[in-house]
Amino acid sequence: MRLDKFLWFVRLSPSRSSAQILAERGIVRLNGRRIDRAHAPVRIGDLITLPQGNIIRVIRVERLPDRRGPAVEAQLCYSAITPGADPIWP
Repeated sequence: MRLDKFLWFVRLSPSRSSAQILAERGIVRLNGRRIDRAHAPVRIGDLITLPQGNIIRVIRVERLPDRRGPAVEAQLCYSAITPGADPIWP
């Protein structure tokens, strides 16, 4: 699934176009790598890092959504991760 579509489906971005802008400007990281294209593939188990307000949010993809459903359904698609809690973070 495309990164921009995933961010929009799970309600981490208010619109797909704003998700595309986040990705294309290099604001989002996928598995620790800065992403500069909205069509980067997202898979189950991937880590996504993105700013939200004045915090840095890190999530692990638990499943890929089929649609942009209600918030409760969207939250089942990822789990929150704290930087430093996972061995891949320096």
